[in-house]
Amino acid sequence: MIHRGDPRSPSSVPTGAAHSELAGPRFGERASDQSGSARAAVFAQLQARQGEIEKETLARIYRFSDPSESGPVYLDGLRKALSTAIDHGLSVIEQGEERSPAVPQILLLQAQLAARNGVNLDTVLRRYIAGKAILLDFLLREAEIAKLRGASLQGVIRDLATTLDLLLAGVSEAYLQESKNRLRSTKERRGERVRRLLSGELIDTSGLGYDFNRWHLAAIATGPGAAEVLRRLASALGQPLLLIPVEEENAWVWLGGHKRGDMADLELISSVCSTRNRVAIGESAQGLTGWRLSHRQAKAALAIALRSEENIVRYTDVALLASALQDELLSASLHEQFLAPLLGERDGGERFRATLRALFSTNRNISSAAAKLGVSPRTVYDRLRAIEERLGRPLNAYLPEIETALRLEDFDLASYNAHQS
Repeated sequence: MIHRGDPRSPSSVPTGAAHSELAGPRFGERASDQSGSARAAVFAQLQARQGEIEKETLARIYRFSDPSESGPVYLDGLRKALSTAIDHGLSVIEQGEERSPAVPQILLLQAQLAARNGVNLDTVLRRYIAGKAILLDFLLREAEIAKLRGASLQGVIRDLATTLDLLLAGVSEAYLQESKNRLRSTKERRGERVRRLLSGELIDTSGLGYDFNRWHLAAIATGPGAAEVLRRLASALGQPLLLIPVEEENAWVWLGGHKRGDMADLELISSVCSTRNRVAIGESAQGLTGWRLSHRQAKAALAIALRSEENIVRYTDVALLASALQDELLSASLHEQFLAPLLGERDGGERFRATLRALFSTNRNISSAAAKLGVSPRTVYDRLRAIEERLGRPLNAYLPEIETALRLEDFDLASYNAHQS
């Protein structure tokens, strides 16, 4: 994750009683006037940095659950809801909780959309809590600069906490009501039963027309005609399927067989989808437990497919990368162990990272990597030895971990650039 530090820092503290938290207001100025002025200053600075707050919140959301999996309509609504929620929080900081407006309608509509797309309520609420944590972090930094302290600062924090409670209650109610009132078409009932089965509920599966005792291979497709792509895939493989259209450009499928499937023929999959599609594939597994596991693998692979140029991704090819993408401790540890030691170079380690990327992109062939970089094989060899010295460990023993750390860095850079545009 790319963190952008606050370019400003509090000015040096002047001497005398004026710098103390315990000092009273200046002559002729009431304490409430000082507090109101400081609160207004904090609001103005936060409003100016609203873009930063939104970007950090969106980055945090992507870290624990990828909203892209729910389709472009939902993702677009999420971005608008995020901006509205930050606006709402800033209005509370400016005016106080009692004078702030009711929960914005767009947040309630987005909660209803989440219910229709099968996004867990817990995930929806965690996103708001993450946003509040980031807003609070920015607030504390600006409060220190504006000298909003003591009871005045605690009052602002209390207002934010109360507002979040009201917001979570309103969003939860809208979500649950939508869940009850959804149209009960055959397709929706089928999708709901599959989601309940995925969550671990024991329900009657006879009406789904699919044998859960078989071997299963799960796939998820996004993009134009996603459901049709998966139908063609099942037809090409000659296997029975359970297909669930999640959204216009998002669909899930399970292919069933009497023996472990072999999906090594990616050319066959490529023949049924366009370059605008993304197809993520789990691994073959047996029984109801295997049915769930293969879908979870496909979801993890989809997070990689949506961030890369490859339109077909198998879980077995990206298992470590997918796990690191979901595990903040693992991703941070990989960066600290394999990339941070290179930052001490004059160029910040750019030359070493470029060499490693060339090596991985050429199937770890030194001569091919040298040709790609426009240098001699000896130069590449010398750079790799220098990298080993910086890391204090042999490269050959940690190549998968190093490649994963570089891919994560690429994802973060791409995400940052996308937010900047």
